[in-house]
Amino acid sequence: MRILADLHCHTTASAHAYSTIKEYADMAAEYSMEAFAVTNHGPKSADGAHIYHFGNLVVVPRVINGVTVLKGAECNILDSDGTIDLPPNILEKLDVIIASIHQAEYAPKSEKEHTKVLLNVMDNPNVHIMGHMGREKMPFDIEKVVKKAKETKKLIEINSSSIKKEGRILERCREIALACKKHEVPIVVNSDCHICYDIGNVGNAIELLDSINFDKNLIMNTSLEKALEFLNIRL
Repeated sequence: MRILADLHCHTTASAHAYSTIKEYADMAAEYSMEAFAVTNHGPKSADGAHIYHFGNLVVVPRVINGVTVLKGAECNILDSDGTIDLPPNILEKLDVIIASIHQAEYAPKSEKEHTKVLLNVMDNPNVHIMGHMGREKMPFDIEKVVKKAKETKKLIEINSSSIKKEGRILERCREIALACKKHEVPIVVNSDCHICYDIGNVGNAIELLDSINFDKNLIMNTSLEKALEFLNIRL
């Protein structure tokens, strides 16, 4: 199995990433991928893209070198109410919105608070993907959050970049994936790449999913067609 639509990629619009949109498209074409999403950090991150970046993604061609370019953002969750750092008028213009906690912008102080914020952000109709939940230092009620994702039709991200880190993260990612399997909650498998050479590099995430016999029909980015249908994107 391959991931042909990587929905979490950072470009040079984020200071900690090192490739342009064109470089991503060329590498995706070389890897025979169908699509990728440009999802730079929201403006509240220290190195987040300016709000103009997100508003002006309309100028980016929809297809570059035969690869479809989806336009999006990885928004920062800012408080326990689930506030994110782009306004609705910008979010509504984008294809893919990931909502993630980054410790520098907001760090829940308890398991109860962490669970609350994840539940609250899923009430935002403009959010599509819950980003890298497995890597956060504070635990949360996985059962409650996964059930809410099913109820609100949010995708849970299995983030390959996170799995490369310390062992507790791998364990928590496995627990989240097992809960998604149990409740038949759709997921996406993303690279969270910061350089074009890593686009679609999700082997360790696939290995984790294979180890628990995860239903591949629940992975929504194994093809562009499948991702577009779930996200209700009309190209």
